[in-house]
Amino acid sequence: MKRRVVITGLGVITPLGNNVDTYWDNLISGKSGIRTIDRFDTTGFATTIAAQVDFNPEDFMDKKEARRMDRFVQYAVAAAKQAVEQSGLDINHEIAERVGVYIGSGIGGLETLTEQHNTLKEKGPRRVSPFFVPMMIADMASGQVSIAFGAKGPNSSPISACATGTNAVGDAFKIIERGAADVMFAGGAEACVLPLTVAGFNSAKALATAYNDRPEQASRPFDKDRDGFVLGEGAGVVILEELEHAKKRGATILAEIVGYGMSGDAYHITAPAPEGEGAARAMKQAIEDAGIDPSAIGYINAHGTSTDYNDFYETLAVKSAFGDHAYKLAMSSTKSMTGHLLGAAGAIEAIACVRVLTDGILPPTMNLDEPGEGCDLDYIPNEARHAQVEYVMSNSLGFGGHNASIILKQYKE
Repeated sequence: MKRRVVITGLGVITPLGNNVDTYWDNLISGKSGIRTIDRFDTTGFATTIAAQVDFNPEDFMDKKEARRMDRFVQYAVAAAKQAVEQSGLDINHEIAERVGVYIGSGIGGLETLTEQHNTLKEKGPRRVSPFFVPMMIADMASGQVSIAFGAKGPNSSPISACATGTNAVGDAFKIIERGAADVMFAGGAEACVLPLTVAGFNSAKALATAYNDRPEQASRPFDKDRDGFVLGEGAGVVILEELEHAKKRGATILAEIVGYGMSGDAYHITAPAPEGEGAARAMKQAIEDAGIDPSAIGYINAHGTSTDYNDFYETLAVKSAFGDHAYKLAMSSTKSMTGHLLGAAGAIEAIACVRVLTDGILPPTMNLDEPGEGCDLDYIPNEARHAQVEYVMSNSLGFGGHNASIILKQYKE
């Protein structure tokens, strides 16, 4: 018999705020976290905007600790601390081996890598930091969270590009469901608002370039004038817990996770598979895993990147997975406000889905003035909507053909 898995804690570091309530309030208010980049000189860059985080690591950790962590790891530890605090979880020696960590990153410590490469070139090999490798490697968000909280259970770090955060939550769900742990930290972290990243995505013609003078309007999922995604950063961490474990300690249960699907396009390194068939398979798998009819899903947090290919093919994928019900579904892309957090996107979007279930409000897709060709579903344009839904889905689709979908539901005994 499958063990039921619930969510008891949430934590975020985002361009819309560094706690869940602020993040959520700004989402449903339609506020944008996108602005002109002030972290480096953007002269000569085609894109000069991003969704940056306003973050002081010393609000969450010791200054000495912070200096030995890349920014993406700092974000993960800060989000994890919030999630633990909300959950009320005490990781003592009796349960430590049953508490695991599964926090991923699409890219990892690129800031540390570029800084230390510059040190090597300018000052020579003896000046490269002894902390360089453990600061840079992508699994260190999981490693540092494990160390910070004494979590000695399953510990790993998925890397599946922009599907990473959703894969992390889904994989951690399955670890608890099959009995390998009772509690899991799960999520994603990313800190890539850097010259090299922006230049690389610009070369790939992936980032928005037409709205540098209007940053808040730049991320336009499903809109006819969309011209690319906006780079974001941050972290999201959830505490997943086996139901009886959570009930025994009197935890407040926020939602239940009931379905998970993942697939590969086997098609192209950046473009989605034709008709979005890979994404559709992931959604169908999640629905089957949840044991529900597709019509039970009331809201989808779309991957919705604001690129021509993604928005069109994700729309086709939803139609394939849901049939006629696709036209009755409400669906929105919160990336219209947060930008695209790459490996952290699915994590903060899963957290938004929890608040959809607890608060009965569906966040909008901002900047959707006129839907693009083939984008003909209900994307909740420009204004949040009050609606009670029992089941929600969150989709993430990544470079390399990675597709992941999770289903959450209102918790009931």
